[in-house]
Amino acid sequence: MVRVGIVGVGFMGMVHYLTYQKLNGVEVTAICSRTEKRRQGDWRGIQGNFGPPGTAMDLSGITTYESINEMLQDPKVDVIDITLPPALHAEIAIRALKAGKHVFCEKPISLQLRESEEMIAAAKGSGKQLTIGHVLPFFPEYIWAREAIDSGRYGRLLGGTFRRVISDPAWLSDYWNAERIGGPMLDLHVHDAHFIRAMFGMPDQVTTSGRMRGDLAEYWTSQFQFADRSLAVTANSGVIRQQGRSFLHGFEIHLEQATLTFEFSVLAQEGKYTCAPVLIGPGDKVSFPELGNGDPMLAFEAELQEVVTGIRSGTPAPLLEAELARDAVLLCHKQTESLREGKSVRIG
Repeated sequence: MVRVGIVGVGFMGMVHYLTYQKLNGVEVTAICSRTEKRRQGDWRGIQGNFGPPGTAMDLSGITTYESINEMLQDPKVDVIDITLPPALHAEIAIRALKAGKHVFCEKPISLQLRESEEMIAAAKGSGKQLTIGHVLPFFPEYIWAREAIDSGRYGRLLGGTFRRVISDPAWLSDYWNAERIGGPMLDLHVHDAHFIRAMFGMPDQVTTSGRMRGDLAEYWTSQFQFADRSLAVTANSGVIRQQGRSFLHGFEIHLEQATLTFEFSVLAQEGKYTCAPVLIGPGDKVSFPELGNGDPMLAFEAELQEVVTGIRSGTPAPLLEAELARDAVLLCHKQTESLREGKSVRIG
């Protein structure tokens, strides 16, 4: 049995808690929160952009802690699941690893590359696993794309365009704080940066244009250049200032013998495909694959199952490895540098 302690009871902490209840071979044995009512199970008022709203939780049988130091001393906790703001990821992860705990940390791995490297070094020094919660590859559209690419059935990967745009989350007081969350580059686009890195490898260079808000990227388009100059990969991300479309993501991925595309939006609080998944095959063949109901909670279930399986087997899931998450943060920083300086930037 893999025993988990969750640090931070906000929206993502609640999502992880509910998801663990559905998995075999794992249980939440401890929760750490500075908020007394959350420790008592009053999770009303927790709300996100998907999944169920917060409610009263029965935490009987679960040890609750106000202090992370106390949780790290609990022998009944094997894994520390960190769902705190990104600025706190490195400190808590390193302390947990040094205490002999495995760590699963929500994305991004950290806001700073130096801290990411310190986390990776701490994991290697402890002999414990450090995995990062990049859930995007576990959504049905991205599973579909991964399987098409990895199988080779449509030939070589030629490139892709990726979009991820939200309405300005003005209700989040720290969203535009570079030291706390890092704006849409590190909170939003990091998903696609991770997927691009996983599917195409590490680019050599990036050219980004768009607009800044203070020191942070607000809205931009990036072109990535690889050692294989025939790869054509772009990404468009950031925020718009109108609230009517709170979310949009999608891709168009090109292979030698097929093009895969989709787009999903939340318009006037209703989520729907604005372009249902389409596979454009050889010749004039077009098909519309059925990919399931798209419930985001199922993606988190698949992701956390990979975490548990990796700990039990001793081999972490490749898509959740910390080095890949670090590279995604590096790509984000390089895009911001390119946008700020108005020129192409070398990577690595």
